[in-house]
Amino acid sequence: MSTLRTKTQSLITTLLGLPLGALLFGCLVGPKYAVPVVPAPPAYKELPSAELASGVRWSAATPADAMARGSWWEIFGDPQLNALEAQIVISNQNIAAAAANYAAARAIVRETRSQYFPSLTAGASISYSRVSVFPAANVSSGTTYTEYSLPVEASWEPDLWGKVRNSVHSAVFAAQADAATLANVRLAEQAQLAMDYYLVRAQDVLAKVLDDAVLSDQQTFDLTQTLYRAGLTTDEAASAAEAQLRAVQAQRENVRITRAEYEHAMAMLLGKAPADFSLSVTTDALVPPEIPVTVPAELLKRRPDIAAAERTLASANAQIGIATSAYFPNIVLSGTAGFTGLSAADWFTWPSRIWAVGPAITQTLFDAGLRRATTQQYRSQYEAAVASYRQTTLIAFQQVEDSLVASRVLRGELDQQNRAVAAAQRAFDEATVRYRAGLDPYLNVIQAQQTLLSYQDNAVQIRSQQMTAAVQLIQALGGGWSAQQLPSARAVAQGH
Repeated sequence: MSTLRTKTQSLITTLLGLPLGALLFGCLVGPKYAVPVVPAPPAYKELPSAELASGVRWSAATPADAMARGSWWEIFGDPQLNALEAQIVISNQNIAAAAANYAAARAIVRETRSQYFPSLTAGASISYSRVSVFPAANVSSGTTYTEYSLPVEASWEPDLWGKVRNSVHSAVFAAQADAATLANVRLAEQAQLAMDYYLVRAQDVLAKVLDDAVLSDQQTFDLTQTLYRAGLTTDEAASAAEAQLRAVQAQRENVRITRAEYEHAMAMLLGKAPADFSLSVTTDALVPPEIPVTVPAELLKRRPDIAAAERTLASANAQIGIATSAYFPNIVLSGTAGFTGLSAADWFTWPSRIWAVGPAITQTLFDAGLRRATTQQYRSQYEAAVASYRQTTLIAFQQVEDSLVASRVLRGELDQQNRAVAAAQRAFDEATVRYRAGLDPYLNVIQAQQTLLSYQDNAVQIRSQQMTAAVQLIQALGGGWSAQQLPSARAVAQGH
């Protein structure tokens, strides 16, 4: 009999110990996450060693100090641009919206973490009731009474299968994705501001070219008018000189429109109305900086959009674990305690106490394929996230290559265009001298000047494209951002 009692006690202890162990440790169901492998080329196609030898100096090194600090625009050495970039983080509305989305994602993490802990509710009630009349029991009238109740209820669902942990992981990864998205929006807005800034600067340079042309045409027009009044030239020449002057003046006015539009775009990026922002005219030469380029494999760690796609992928993987946990039973521990009585005087007396405690276990036996379909849904969403992540990396490599080839080719194109401008300037000067000496008609001057202005305009546009390509290359390389800047899970949960 003693042996039977001992075995029975041992069996009871074992059975009680199993759920206790599950409560303390639990399981984490679902697939283990690993970052998908994305092959990176050993070197960029548009950055061959032959180009380095020819003097196009793209140094294969870590980003410069300014880029490493995130202040990549300092590499251009432009104080006015530095001052503008310092404002954009404060006042840009797209950045503000992305920051708010990240703050909301952090709040969701804290909401999800609350599921680790029991819920406790309390409530007081006073109810008036009347008992029905039962003639068969010889009850002639109903009985009315008042019940006073003050229950406190507690419930807790232990995370046996990792549903809560997967939910927290998914929320944390999603918040980290929003943090990377915030960094990407910030980089995009900063890059757009820099590009608009140099487009304005290009219009200032072009305006200076046209101002010089207007001055030259005005002098020629005055000379032609003097010669015409003296009978030394024809009305045709005088009219042609005036037409050329007015055409160049109109072209100069059109530059004002383009410059104003770029200036208005900058105001919008800075969170200001166009009336509250103006940019002083600057005609200094536009010179793109030398931009350090890292190896392609480093790009995967330096692009915030790639980091956002990877964190989104991790969140999707955790969602599969949440769906898988639905296949296992749910255990809820609940309890109630409080006071109840039929009079206010006896409400809180010890004999009026009530309590109840006990576990409840539920298991879905039939759901017509709901859990299977839900799990398949999240697996498919994970596969879509994998494809999106890999596509993001391919786009990143493409953008770097595009910017590299643009910067490399534009440098040689500008050199040839500057030679064309110099030759056109000599032709224009010669045509002007011959016209004033009475050797050639004014038509030759007009044709030479139109050619010169066209070449000068092309040179300014190429220089503008160089500056834009430099900014785009920096943006494509991540602007000095690093995946190490992503907030940790603890920082996300604590709201940092």
